[in-house]
Amino acid sequence: MQRSIQRTLVGGAAALAVSLALTGCGSGFSQSSATSSALTSSDAPLTVLIGSSGNAETAAVKDAVAAWSDSSGTGASVVTASNIGQQLSQGFAAKKPADVFYLSTAALAGYASNGSLLAYGDQLANRDDFYPALVKTFTYDGKFYCAPKDFSTLQLVINTEMWKQAGLSDADLPTTWEQLKVVSKKLTTAEHIGLGVSSEYERLGSFMTQAGGNLMNEESTEATADSDANVRALDYVKELQASGGFKFTKDLGAGWGGEALGKGLAAMTIEGNWITGAMKADYPNVSYKVAELPAGPEGKGTLQFTNCWGIAADSPNQAAALKLVEQLTSKPQQLAFSQAFGPMPSIKSAAADWTSENPSIVPFLAAADYAKGVPAAKGSADVVTELNSKLESLAGNDPKTILHAAQKNFEALAK
Repeated sequence: MQRSIQRTLVGGAAALAVSLALTGCGSGFSQSSATSSALTSSDAPLTVLIGSSGNAETAAVKDAVAAWSDSSGTGASVVTASNIGQQLSQGFAAKKPADVFYLSTAALAGYASNGSLLAYGDQLANRDDFYPALVKTFTYDGKFYCAPKDFSTLQLVINTEMWKQAGLSDADLPTTWEQLKVVSKKLTTAEHIGLGVSSEYERLGSFMTQAGGNLMNEESTEATADSDANVRALDYVKELQASGGFKFTKDLGAGWGGEALGKGLAAMTIEGNWITGAMKADYPNVSYKVAELPAGPEGKGTLQFTNCWGIAADSPNQAAALKLVEQLTSKPQQLAFSQAFGPMPSIKSAAADWTSENPSIVPFLAAADYAKGVPAAKGSADVVTELNSKLESLAGNDPKTILHAAQKNFEALAK
């Protein structure tokens, strides 16, 4: 689902919708009942609600759930949401939520704080196999709520034909900010820009992490938006713009980085591993390679994006739901999902197999040890959406002013 999620994040619409939907959607359960180790159990079949990137993902999840249902003897069906944020909200409000569902980082805090979610993370048999950063992402108020279903990171994606035409080789792959500026300029021609990137935080935030910053701390409990590190990062983006080798994708007439790369409007972009499916489906004749983003003043850095398998506190069959999630996040199943629609497994034990099967895009997985998550505080999606509207005109604005406004908004969330 990652391609779908991240292309939606480019506009901020889904994250905003989920955030707005959370306020009045309690399950009626107390926080203690939602986090109890005693799971409900019944003969009730399970409903699994997903938001899908397309037919391949839908078919893969349906097949996996059907196979588990056959082997366990527990009925289970998959519902593909047209608007998962809205349908989750409606289900919780009616006290008839899906038993298991895709849950975004932006939605976690709101649903966890009102008792809608079962905090089952520590009961997972494969709990210690998940990457620690992903566990932290889905930990709220000290409780590990849900199993990360997969994840993606941002890296540098390069049109290899344009790279070759510019007289560049692997020795020229940029490893520093200055080298990225130089290479972007060399790749720029009258027909295309060297580096085309979406203007949103969900892409530009990678520079913030390379400077040692981010919008909030790792626990999403403290606002850090106007830090010197973040100012330095946006100042660098403005330098890239002024150099003539960098443009936002909207200024190229593209909706996102994959389109800019696929249509030959940019020689490089910054995107996540969901781009592989888009390139295969929409631009099969474009050759490209993936490289780790260059290190900034504070070293390597990038953003990570993920979802988890949420379980409803109101589910009458939590015990079966937990068993289903364990199967869906097992090594064989996650590798099967990866082959079917492209996400990276959220467990360490699958890394070697995934690397062997995907040698050309290993840089995405290499970032697992240093990638930073996006803010997960309740209401953060709204603040990021407002920030994104200002980043669109970064070239003519002062980074300090932009980030100061975001700081005030994030401070209000952290209180």
